[in-house]
Amino acid sequence: MRVAYWPGCVSRGFTPELHGSVAAVAPLLDIELVELDRACCTGAGVIAEHSQELADTLNARTFAMAQQEIANGADLMMNICSTCQGAQSECQERLDNNKEYRDHVNETLAPEGLSYEKGITNKNFLWLLVEEIGLDKLRSLVKRPLTNLKVGPFYGCYIVRPADRIGITDENPRDTYLSLVIEALGGTVIEYAGSHKCCGFPIITMSTEASLKQAGTHLADAADADADCLVTPCPLCHLNLDLQQPLAEKVVGRPLDMPVLHLPQLVGLALGLEPKELGLQRHVVKPTSVIDWTTTVVAGVGTKHGETVSGGSVAAATAGGW
Repeated sequence: MRVAYWPGCVSRGFTPELHGSVAAVAPLLDIELVELDRACCTGAGVIAEHSQELADTLNARTFAMAQQEIANGADLMMNICSTCQGAQSECQERLDNNKEYRDHVNETLAPEGLSYEKGITNKNFLWLLVEEIGLDKLRSLVKRPLTNLKVGPFYGCYIVRPADRIGITDENPRDTYLSLVIEALGGTVIEYAGSHKCCGFPIITMSTEASLKQAGTHLADAADADADCLVTPCPLCHLNLDLQQPLAEKVVGRPLDMPVLHLPQLVGLALGLEPKELGLQRHVVKPTSVIDWTTTVVAGVGTKHGETVSGGSVAAATAGGW
């Protein structure tokens, strides 16, 4: 499968381990990435608050670039950020439903030789795993099952609402896909209250304490449900749940110690890639606190929630330099 690949800005800035893990995992899934390296930020909903036309034009430009790659043999457009998915879906809905407006936006794009035509298929990596590759195929590729690993899914807001725009239907229950993927990789799905709620990132510059309280509450709920780690398809969620976790601990008044993995990292581990190849050493809360890498991916090993290291395997993994 050949995809016009939109990595987004966060994965090439704050979370380069996400961009890198996608590049490492793609060949194992028989995905050829054609990166839209000249594409710009989606605006993440923020630009639209000031200028809807500007946000729509920026995204129409990305869609037009993707359509050029599709005309050259790509199957569809793929993104790796659920916030991007939400912002792009909203813009695409406006553009596709109003030809006069779309023509007006295309006038702005014309000097670049670009024009967006109604109807592009743009799928988040999560959707592509389930709908294009398929869970049976994914299971067949697993080399290191996530045996006994208790994983809490964290969707974030933009990829589950509004349901009509995001395409959640009985045929495509996209608000359950993370759980389906975790199970296909051999892991155990942990249900907890915050899995489909906002991480708090969108308000962090307006009310830092409220933002950190949201993140800390979700992390605490997952810990109380006995999750070993969380996985998310959104790098902005990852920033608030991992990077900001030490501050969130202070706000909620308790230790959290909850590793948060990007979705391609979790997939890569199950497909046999090593932690260092997937950039796990970059995380603030180190996944080695719960996972033994020596034979299979096994939970219950480490220093999580006051436990002691079992069998020396975590120490050995850490000593390995990643």
